[in-house]
Amino acid sequence: MKCSDRVLGTNEKERKKVMATVRQYKEGLIGKKLGMTQIFSEDGAAVPVSVIQTGPNVVVQVKTEQNDGYNAVQLGFEPKKPQRVNKARTGHCSKAGKGAFYHLREVRCDVEELGWAEIGKELGVSDVFEKGQYLDVSGVSKGKGFQGVVRRFGVRGQPATRGTHEMRRHIGSIGCRKFPGRVWKNQKMPGHMGSKNVTKMNLQVVDVIPEKNLLLVKGAVPGPINGIVMVHKAQKKVAKVA
Repeated sequence: MKCSDRVLGTNEKERKKVMATVRQYKEGLIGKKLGMTQIFSEDGAAVPVSVIQTGPNVVVQVKTEQNDGYNAVQLGFEPKKPQRVNKARTGHCSKAGKGAFYHLREVRCDVEELGWAEIGKELGVSDVFEKGQYLDVSGVSKGKGFQGVVRRFGVRGQPATRGTHEMRRHIGSIGCRKFPGRVWKNQKMPGHMGSKNVTKMNLQVVDVIPEKNLLLVKGAVPGPINGIVMVHKAQKKVAKVA
């Protein structure tokens, strides 16, 4: 008998079940990027931080394994005036009793373990995050419009001398008509730059301001000022316990 058979058993279904990768979902909140500033550490070093307004978030809907096939909560962020909301959105948010919201996002998590099963529950930044933690922040990057290869990919461009005329920022050769006789996929060429979903991982929480629901995160996060971001606990890194 093989070692794997002794460990996992001879049943094929049980073996696949044990060997299957279980994805971990970290709890998080919806936030708004307010901008960047700097703070000074105890040794006097200037630390650049992004200021994120993370909350209050309201639990609008709860999804369970029995009814929906997975556990999650739908969070609402930034209240919206009733006259600006259609009937479908008004009815959907009515169970929470907190009005409608501009932004609704779903967060997969263990609802019962976190105590988020109550519809209408308000979640602040201190309910999820604390100083010293590591986070993953997701958002839509700034749009740069149509850009050339020099700015878009950092391409060197053409020589400034040796007869170059009006082609200094062009890409140059993109292939050969003999072989491959076409342009390769993913060839660096001019095109739309930015406006993509980006996730910055392993950003450390420098400070938490609970009374204002502010989160100070070391470094930059995706998106423009007042852009909406999703802030989750880090998937790949955990803060060291002193």
